[in-house]
Amino acid sequence: MQIIHTVAKLRNTLKANASIGFVPTMGNLHAGHLRLVELAKQRAKCVVVSIFVNPLQFGVNEDLASYPRTLEADCEKLKAVGADIVFMPSVAEMYLDFDGKNLNQSMTITPPAIANELCGASRPGHFAGVATVVMKLFNIVQPQIAVFGKKDFQQLFIIKEMVRQFNLPIEIIAGETMREASGLAMSSRNGYLSDEQKTKASQLQQSLKHIACNIQQGNDNFNALTWTAIQTLNNDGWTVDYISVRSALTLAPATIGDGQLVALAAAKLGSTRLIDNIDFLR
Repeated sequence: MQIIHTVAKLRNTLKANASIGFVPTMGNLHAGHLRLVELAKQRAKCVVVSIFVNPLQFGVNEDLASYPRTLEADCEKLKAVGADIVFMPSVAEMYLDFDGKNLNQSMTITPPAIANELCGASRPGHFAGVATVVMKLFNIVQPQIAVFGKKDFQQLFIIKEMVRQFNLPIEIIAGETMREASGLAMSSRNGYLSDEQKTKASQLQQSLKHIACNIQQGNDNFNALTWTAIQTLNNDGWTVDYISVRSALTLAPATIGDGQLVALAAAKLGSTRLIDNIDFLR
């Protein structure tokens, strides 16, 4: 496994490869990330994993400085699952106008309007930062396939839409959400939770499963279902950002005619913001 830090060396290394799979990450890897690498290996001869904590997608007072960085352990895990290349660029390598303190990033991708809803409503500019760094990484790596987890369903939707709108010759593969035994979705931010909070955190998935079960049993009052779930979690010590039922195809608010749905949630437990979703058929 090669560890590469510059765009020039990565391109030179990849130029002879006709089958490239790509898994972008921000590091602090867990079993969910490693499953994405395994999916990429099933479809490509050379698998590139990027580790880059992207400052452009972090807002004011978010956890950029404290975001866990575990590069040595990450590389050991990636070697064990057969990754071929780990791309670990600096901020200056990714953002050419970085002066050591400020990004001065004048060129960014404008994501679709849905980026301003759900997580985007409370994290303005987040998905512009995500779309911009992913576009840059796509241009650098030039993969045939790229694998993203379904845990961040909104991000996955926006990346797919970007690929469609810009006619990128990349197939986006969605990896299922990996979960702890309690049902808690695996996340790099789970490390911020205390043992007691980790046990309690499974309530988020349970709330979504309750909503999905009710809808599948014929309850079409989406607003009442989500309002009840929000109140229940808030009363139990959570701070809910949103719980919403959407079309899994468009991310528009669900209607009675939609057959493929997704229930999405974001909420804070203590100071840790968690997201989760369940996609299902009616």
